[in-house]
Amino acid sequence: MIKKFIDKLFGKSDSAESPSKRVPKSPFGKRHDIEFKDHGINVKLVDERAMDVVHVLKQAGFQAYIVGGAVRDLLVGLRPKDFDVATDATPEQVKSLFRRAFIIGRRFRIVHVIYGRGREHEVIEVSTFRAHMDNALAEQVGGNERTSKSELAGMKHAVHSSGRVLRDNVWGPMEEDAARRDFTINAMYYDPETQIVVDYHNGIGDARKKIVRMIGNPALRYREDPVRIIRAVRFGAKLNALGFKFEEKTAAPLKEMRGLLADVPQSRLFDEMLKLLQTGHALASIAQLRELGLGTGIYPLLDVVVEMADDPFLKLALQDTDRRVGEGKPVAPSFLLSCVLWSDVRSGWDRRLKRNEPAMPALQDAIDEAFNARIGDVSGRGKLGIDMREIWTMQPRFEKRVGNAPYSLLDQPRFRAGFDFLRLRGQIGEIDPALAEWWEKFSTAYDDERHDMIEAIRESQLKKPHAPRVRVKRVDAKAARPENASPAASDAQGFPAAEGEAAPAKKRRRRRKPAGSAGSGSAEGGSEAPHHSSSGSDS
Repeated sequence: MIKKFIDKLFGKSDSAESPSKRVPKSPFGKRHDIEFKDHGINVKLVDERAMDVVHVLKQAGFQAYIVGGAVRDLLVGLRPKDFDVATDATPEQVKSLFRRAFIIGRRFRIVHVIYGRGREHEVIEVSTFRAHMDNALAEQVGGNERTSKSELAGMKHAVHSSGRVLRDNVWGPMEEDAARRDFTINAMYYDPETQIVVDYHNGIGDARKKIVRMIGNPALRYREDPVRIIRAVRFGAKLNALGFKFEEKTAAPLKEMRGLLADVPQSRLFDEMLKLLQTGHALASIAQLRELGLGTGIYPLLDVVVEMADDPFLKLALQDTDRRVGEGKPVAPSFLLSCVLWSDVRSGWDRRLKRNEPAMPALQDAIDEAFNARIGDVSGRGKLGIDMREIWTMQPRFEKRVGNAPYSLLDQPRFRAGFDFLRLRGQIGEIDPALAEWWEKFSTAYDDERHDMIEAIRESQLKKPHAPRVRVKRVDAKAARPENASPAASDAQGFPAAEGEAAPAKKRRRRRKPAGSAGSGSAEGGSEAPHHSSSGSDS
């Protein structure tokens, strides 16, 4: 008090106060260059192709860094599955430096640099540093992603009246690009050549404290892009096993702001749902959704997954998917979604079979019913739906193990997916596990072994007691025909044809195969109406 009085008496201003009180804190953070001895990233975990992209850009005179989730994973000792690169080169400049590079996107233009071909190809995503722009300065658009494509034409930065960013292709400096990113642990830049990590928002500190924290005002950031709500769940699930927790301010608005997802295109939500379920942390993601109060209201099909996650079959399928991702094996969305909807399909199929409807038409009707009820407009009518149908309609065909049926099924493009589905059914006791074991052996056996396996099944079928045939007594055509009527003047049933009417052609009788011929005498090799029993086995 005395010091302040003396300063005021002698006309001293507040300029003598510490700089931290005079200079407002920058909204873009403060740059910190962290050396290897402080971050400890193992450069051997960095993908060689991502390093090549960084090297080519730097050789051309541009800045280039590995950025985002890859840096976060490297800091905690994980091997990243995807690598993104950020640079001050424009998309056109990036494209000109690589032989196979493509500019994609309208909302956010980025470049895909492609290495390799076929299934072994790898994509390195390259984005240009973007400017941090005040939404008040952006062009206002009345629609959303689905309705305003014409309005967005020619615009570089546009927002909806709610504050949601609809287009953002304004390039800027690195510090502004960092401020635009969502979480502090995703806003670090790593140069694998100098092994320097550039950090503007204490991402390394949060990584060490195991905190998931949003940069800036969380509610405003979720409003800019509501998909960040789902991304928050995914990051939380992935890092939960390592002990990471949400900062309270970051988690608080999630539940109340999920209504913003209603304006996000269904296709984008569908992709985000698959990321939740197919990045190796499906069960953890479901637990995270429940914990945050987001078990419903994000996406209809995701609601079904959360609702049925404790179903033995679906739980086993999710565990199997997590295992395959962890082992670096491919996973197909059609397989997982066929597992999600199997309960609906099976109950609809059983209901129709109890009404004595033919088995395959009943299954097709049950599939249509499940698609209409659960998927709707995202629809199981495209390639994804076709694959799901094949997986389901293969299931009764696995019960046919004589004649040419096993060879025909083995040649199906989706055989492996259908078999994996059958194997899961066997693991929960829905079918006899011996059926899945038989097909596992058959699929890897030599031709002679396969022939012997089919013969063994055929013989076991012949030994089973068969219901006696009921013969229908034929009408004696001669007895039913009048004396003066010629055989040609009678119809197929032995009754006289009308006067002036041409006699119908005589029907040929099909020759019956001998009882011991291959493919006959077995319920599997003949009828196309398979049984749908709980055992599903012939032995």
